[in-house]
Amino acid sequence: MKLLLIDGNYYVYRSFFAIRNLTTQAGEPVNAIYGFVKTMRKMLKDLQPDCAAVIWDEGLPERRTALQPAYKAQRAEMPADLIPQTAIIRQLVPLLGLGGHGLPGTEADDLIASYAVAAASLGYETILATNDKDLFQLLGPQVQVYSTNKRDLVQPTDPHALLGVGAVLKKWGVEPHLIGDILALLGDTVDNIPGVLGIGPKTATGLMQQFGGLDAMLANTGAIANEKLRARIESDRAQIAQNREMVRLDLDLPLPVPVADLVVRPDYPPLIEIIKRCEFRRLLAELEAEAGMVKQTSAVQPEFTF
Repeated sequence: MKLLLIDGNYYVYRSFFAIRNLTTQAGEPVNAIYGFVKTMRKMLKDLQPDCAAVIWDEGLPERRTALQPAYKAQRAEMPADLIPQTAIIRQLVPLLGLGGHGLPGTEADDLIASYAVAAASLGYETILATNDKDLFQLLGPQVQVYSTNKRDLVQPTDPHALLGVGAVLKKWGVEPHLIGDILALLGDTVDNIPGVLGIGPKTATGLMQQFGGLDAMLANTGAIANEKLRARIESDRAQIAQNREMVRLDLDLPLPVPVADLVVRPDYPPLIEIIKRCEFRRLLAELEAEAGMVKQTSAVQPEFTF
């Protein structure tokens, strides 16, 4: 059995910025909707998952904001043209056959991690569709990351790549379980997590390779040969420990829906109605052809407003 977990907010924003100036004849923006639907359908075609879900950010967890009140405080507001499209995308997700789930006060990466752990216990193969480096901590025999980035493709003509432990070793120089330790040293300017001054990826990787983990390094800082580096780490002990907690993923959150209930099952009639009103003619033809083969009826009436 194969489970696909999709970072919804990432793909909404990626779709919005990848396609610009696409509107209906009435001038309503539909660029993010079009890009998102096309991307989801490509994933389903590429991976043929048995179960799938789009996971949404639903606020910041208190355990992180209590530690670092400035966490993600600098994030820009959602673009005005994206706000109505996001509401429509959320309506489209279950019609595409994907579960759409989140938990109040929970970031998507934590719920994705909890689903991946639960799926592994059931023997599922799990594929993560995300650009969140925190989630690379999860990679292993049963968990991979889906990528269409040209740098990740084995052959230029490949439609996608599935990244596993080998990809982490190549990029980070450590096993997946040490990525959180490296991020604790580096910090994250995007999320307002401060790193240790003067430590970059190469230095952080070298320290983890030398000590085998953050705890071992902090217990034996005298073995750090560079005097300035040793002094910085000693003075930033509390910050490093705090950062490690910030990037720690929650692995046991309550699941909104059991893994086995996330069966991929498109609902064509209301899906077609929304796509028709968005004026995606080629996509509409594809869906009508698929619906003709399925001969499906639905009681769902889409509530469509821009």
